[in-house]
Amino acid sequence: MASTPSQPKKPAKKAEKPDRRAKLRQIRTAFTLTRKADNRLIPYLAGAFLLPVAVLVGIGVLLGQPIYFALLGVLVGLTLMVVIFGRRAANAMFAQVEGQSGAALAILQSMRGDWRVTPVVAATTAQDMVHRVLGRPGVILVGEGSPRRLRPLLGQEKKRVGRVIGDTPVYDFIVGDEEGQVPLKRLQNHFVKLPRNITGKQVNALDTRLQAIGAMNVPMPKGPLPKGARMPRGSKMQRPR
Repeated sequence: MASTPSQPKKPAKKAEKPDRRAKLRQIRTAFTLTRKADNRLIPYLAGAFLLPVAVLVGIGVLLGQPIYFALLGVLVGLTLMVVIFGRRAANAMFAQVEGQSGAALAILQSMRGDWRVTPVVAATTAQDMVHRVLGRPGVILVGEGSPRRLRPLLGQEKKRVGRVIGDTPVYDFIVGDEEGQVPLKRLQNHFVKLPRNITGKQVNALDTRLQAIGAMNVPMPKGPLPKGARMPRGSKMQRPR
């Protein structure tokens, strides 16, 4: 009698556990860092949870359905807690990095979504930096530092990128609080509002082309790069003499 072939095992559930643990660690780390920087975090979160619970439980008692409204209040409270925590965590992060060299890069590398960030494709010894971001809008060049010194760098990088990307749109802007600049706090929103001009397949193809040209031979900015920043492959950074 022929034996039935054994079915392959499904380790999908085991593979999900490390991802969940990693997410929990990230949330715990974010909460710890935000609490240290924001003394009002706990009271705001407690109020966001308890206030809707109390209001909805009171409504439920009046209507004769306290359990239903209590559960609804818990769901509303948890949702408000997540929203408030996200906003205050973002504000705490902005407060920590604002005014520091490489602050824009830290924000770019923390953005959600398929954004291919190449840090410091051009720079000066005075810590003026240009970062390149590839995404559905096209190629975005982000400058942080002195506008007077950044404009030539942005122009040079725009020409260099234009040789390999064809008709793909290229955006460039400077991070700052002056007129015509993008404030650091609105950097992520600025990216989200950009139109989607190319497909995911085109992003992958352009990423290969841009990696092939590498980065320019630019002088190393004075001082350390922001924590977590990675230099692009193929770049030969030169320290000032």
